[in-house]
Amino acid sequence: MGKRKGKCVKKNPTTKESLEPENLVKAPHSFVIHRGQCSKDLVDLMKDFRKVMEPFTASQLKERKKNTIKDFVSISGYLHVSHMMVFTETELGSYMRMARLPRGPTLTFRIHSYSLARDVISSLRKQYVMMKAFQNAPLIVLNSFSGEGMHMKLMATMFQNMFPTINITTVKLKNIRRCVLMNYNPSTKLVDMRHYAIRATPVGLNKGTKKMVQGKIPNLNRCKDMSEFFDKAGMLSESEFEDDPNAQVILPQNLASRGAAAESKSAIRLFELGPRISFQLIKVEDGLMDGEVLFHELVEKTEEEKALIKKKREQKRKLKEKRKAQQEENVKRKQKEREDLKQKSLEGMKKKQDVTESQRLMELANAESQHADMDQDDDDDDADYYRQEVGVEPEKDLFTRDTKKRKGDEDGPRGFKKMRLDKKIKKKFQKNQEPNRQDGKRPYKGNQGDGRKPFKGNQGDGKRPFKGNQNDGRKFQNDKKGGRRFQRDGNEGQKPFNKQKKVFGGKINKSGKGKGGHSKGKGKKGRK
Repeated sequence: MGKRKGKCVKKNPTTKESLEPENLVKAPHSFVIHRGQCSKDLVDLMKDFRKVMEPFTASQLKERKKNTIKDFVSISGYLHVSHMMVFTETELGSYMRMARLPRGPTLTFRIHSYSLARDVISSLRKQYVMMKAFQNAPLIVLNSFSGEGMHMKLMATMFQNMFPTINITTVKLKNIRRCVLMNYNPSTKLVDMRHYAIRATPVGLNKGTKKMVQGKIPNLNRCKDMSEFFDKAGMLSESEFEDDPNAQVILPQNLASRGAAAESKSAIRLFELGPRISFQLIKVEDGLMDGEVLFHELVEKTEEEKALIKKKREQKRKLKEKRKAQQEENVKRKQKEREDLKQKSLEGMKKKQDVTESQRLMELANAESQHADMDQDDDDDDADYYRQEVGVEPEKDLFTRDTKKRKGDEDGPRGFKKMRLDKKIKKKFQKNQEPNRQDGKRPYKGNQGDGRKPFKGNQGDGKRPFKGNQNDGRKFQNDKKGGRRFQRDGNEGQKPFNKQKKVFGGKINKSGKGKGGHSKGKGKKGRK
């Protein structure tokens, strides 16, 4: 893939030299296409006609079924296309239409007979095919187009304008290598088209000398000496002994062929390239394939019929203009509505964004106030529970949070760095932290890890237990090991407090599995 050109290269005036010269831009360009169902021979004839119109034609143009005439007209202006030839075929015969772009007129011809280029070349004894001859436009020659009628003048003008004009003072003869002949037969009203290649050969020389001048390799098998090859007159054939004197000219310029030098006498010879076409003018229309019929070979209409057709055409034109103006007005109206809707949508989006921002700030403030209320409620609940269980007022700083304390992990063990847990493990850890209470009351929180003195019951370590009020149905009982523990009525065997679990490296050490159970610590075993 090539590198794209930058702005500096595009704006550089030296790159304008790569554009086409003015004479090439002004030269008539053409489209040669076919429409509808066509036979293979007619498609080949279309391709041969493209060869005739080269180099100012689209030789590799590929049309599709869905393409319309408007599609070709729309791009004709960018490509400087001035003429279009369309080949069609019906049950009655084959037709060729020549149209001047973009507004007409259009000439319709019926093709009576044709021969393809390959058939013409294969029928010749000496085939002359030179691809360099197609690098320049051919010379157009018209014969017997001086008949009466506007259609004759229009047809001759159409044929002349299909090919670029020639300036006699500046033309180079070496660039003129082909010619197209249009011959009109007044008796049959047919136009015969022929396509030839032009070649100049030197005259006044014998066959041997002519071969040497033209650069051909001679055959010296029958000659004893080189002079015998040049002097032997028997080598001349009757067909090539002398050319027609009317075809002999003195060249004013050098030609591309060998031996055709300036101021030398040469004979002009034509070699047919094909194709051959015989066609007849049927109809002339004013517009581009749809307009007022100016001439028709087969149908004649009266003045009244012509006036009626003209009136209908005028009404159709006015209706079309009215519909076009209405469509333009609808387009402008819809565009304005679209702009208004866009502006309204932008205003709504801006307003919604402002409302969303204010709503977000309000929700954030409510969440902060609600969180503060929840913290205050938690402290009140702890103090009430302490009063119910112990029966005395708690100390002042026992359940108040230290706001100046450094932010850290309250749930984790002291002295360890806070570990990040995924959502699943964190949820499971928080669930295990909640005590299994059946009376719906919140348990008393023990050591919070913040340095506060926790409430201590009888742990079976030989210390004196705390004696509370025994009037509310609560009592102290001996456990199986001889120790004393605090127990409520109706909840036999339940621990009063939930034991704190430690987190090491994101793993949870579960405890409370019962006596003889194993914990999930690495290499640790429970007591038996």
